[in-house]
Amino acid sequence: MALLPDFHTEPDGSAVIRVLSYNIRSMRDDTTALARVIDACAPDLVLVQEAPRFFRWRKKLSRLASAANLVILTGGATAAGPAILCNLRATVERTEDVLLPLTPGLHRRGFATAVVRFGGARLGLVSCHLSLQQAERHKQGGMLLDRLAALGVEHAVAGGDLNERPAGRTFRRMADSLQDCWATAPWGSEYTSTPVDPHQRIDAIFATKGVEVLGCGVPAGHPGVTETDLRAATDHLPVLAALKVPAS
Repeated sequence: MALLPDFHTEPDGSAVIRVLSYNIRSMRDDTTALARVIDACAPDLVLVQEAPRFFRWRKKLSRLASAANLVILTGGATAAGPAILCNLRATVERTEDVLLPLTPGLHRRGFATAVVRFGGARLGLVSCHLSLQQAERHKQGGMLLDRLAALGVEHAVAGGDLNERPAGRTFRRMADSLQDCWATAPWGSEYTSTPVDPHQRIDAIFATKGVEVLGCGVPAGHPGVTETDLRAATDHLPVLAALKVPAS
């Protein structure tokens, strides 16, 4: 398997970065294996779903970030689960955690959002975990697109657990407006659920049209990422993308 490019900046000011999206199931599994997987992927940004939300949640997420040589950017319990981690190359302009309307009887959902810079490249970010219920999920997909537009940046990335396959109408709604990074430049493996029996793609990274997708997929076989760790870390497989973000 060809390696994705590492972080670097181009003479024109654009930045090549790695973005990882990962449902970590509230860190209820093998957190050492989880940290090893994240660290081996060498991401500049991690869009997390199901971050810890209850007792000492921030300390738990901080320990994971530290073990993976990252820091917490935003999110967690304050976004009802989604979070964003980053390395120290990212210059943070602003962050906002957004709680979505609550449907009685269903789980509260939210977005972790941020605007960051890597050199001359400016990038908006949204980490999401959409509803299990179809109608609510479709509404949340529209809210996500609205939130991306409201960031007020030319280039943006959204990633997360969509709880839906590519043929679903919410997934299609996202892919009609944004680049589905796996479909644009497939790399690694496709299916994200489950680690024991990968058979469906319900996790994805999307990018606005001006971002160049250099490769995207599940990093199975990536150096340092073992099948044992992937199975032990959580109940989803991660999605890793290399993106070239133009200078703003």
